[in-house]
Amino acid sequence: MKLARLSGAVAAVALTIGLTAACGNGGADAGPAAPVSTDEDITLSFAWWGNDDRAEKYEKAIDLFEEDHPNITVQTQFQAWDDYWTARSTEAAGSALPDVVQMDAGYVRQYGATGQLAELDGQVGVNLDVDGVDDTALASGQIEGTTYAVPVSLNTQSIIYNAKLLEELGVEPPAEGYGWDDLISWFADVAEAGAKHDPQVYPIGDMTGNSPWFLQWLVQQGRAPFTDDGQIAFTKDDVQAWADLWAPLRDAQVFFPAKRAAQLEPKTGLNSREVVAEANWDTLMPNYVAELGSDDLQLLPIPTGDDGKKMYWHSGVMLSASASSSHPDAAAALIDFMTNDPRVGEIFGTSKGVPATQAQKDAMALEDGSPDSRLIAYEDAAKDDVTEPAPVPVEGYGEIEAEMARLSEEVQYGKLTEDQFVDQWFAYVQDTVKQS
Repeated sequence: MKLARLSGAVAAVALTIGLTAACGNGGADAGPAAPVSTDEDITLSFAWWGNDDRAEKYEKAIDLFEEDHPNITVQTQFQAWDDYWTARSTEAAGSALPDVVQMDAGYVRQYGATGQLAELDGQVGVNLDVDGVDDTALASGQIEGTTYAVPVSLNTQSIIYNAKLLEELGVEPPAEGYGWDDLISWFADVAEAGAKHDPQVYPIGDMTGNSPWFLQWLVQQGRAPFTDDGQIAFTKDDVQAWADLWAPLRDAQVFFPAKRAAQLEPKTGLNSREVVAEANWDTLMPNYVAELGSDDLQLLPIPTGDDGKKMYWHSGVMLSASASSSHPDAAAALIDFMTNDPRVGEIFGTSKGVPATQAQKDAMALEDGSPDSRLIAYEDAAKDDVTEPAPVPVEGYGEIEAEMARLSEEVQYGKLTEDQFVDQWFAYVQDTVKQS
């Protein structure tokens, strides 16, 4: 029988007590990987963030895993995003993470570099198959060459745009292979045409505080955002150059006003048809289609940069095993199942991102022309553009990213100048990394 759904601190305390007693230092003393035992009863704990829909899908997949492994029982829990990381932090303090945890790329270093996550390389070829996962995507779960997390879904940064609204404005989308200057010109053209539309239409929100795009832009400039040992590698001049890139559009009031965006919440300018485009993860497009209530949204890749394509896969959802697990081989087998089994792809579809393996993508039942099928086609077309490994963020980058967005909003409201934005955010970055 699986655990009842727990949340927040209650879940954290329950698991900390139970797992500390049960697991001890089993992961550290487990020795080399061996095929999963079929001679003993094994209980694994598995935690993820998400909603009821994701939980229902995970439970269906786990039922199949347990059918394949009759001696293994998987106990489950899930929380909303913020509560999830609060619970994991509490468990980590007692070296008692669940046997398998859903992991985010922004937290790999925080938990992997501090000895909380199992090193998975020894499981590869025994209980874990990663041959079907793109090598550059695998790098996002590695620290100094050691694998601590396996991507089970992928996405990339993109421009999600309303093709019908753009047609109403009489503006064409950028041509294939467009660059950063082309993007800025396109935004200006949309703003000019949108000013004559009733109601007024804007091209996009202010890009200055968009951290994922800043990281992608750095990579395209040939700059690694972070060092292998978990320090920042970008400079204050890099931040200044990024802010300068968007200054002409900001000064010309091309961007969607922050005040109006706040008035629309929880809706966005995109699904209110007041904004043509949003720069975000491509896997959000089907969700936006549902919110918009019409199938008018399409995807554009990010600009390609001066030296070529230089895109990278972002691991939307990853899975890790606890270093304190008493059953590291079974934990690896569960990760393998969630990564590779076609039935898991059939159950989840694109609900947690595009599956990282072809076998799971092939198992999805997709209608021709549907948002999900367009998303898959987009990522298939992007493969040739993905040439770089995803940067592994420094510890605490979630807070750094949130502060970038907050300070950018202060600029939009006229409370900070661009130079103050650069000074304050870079100082915050340095202080946060120094304290971690």
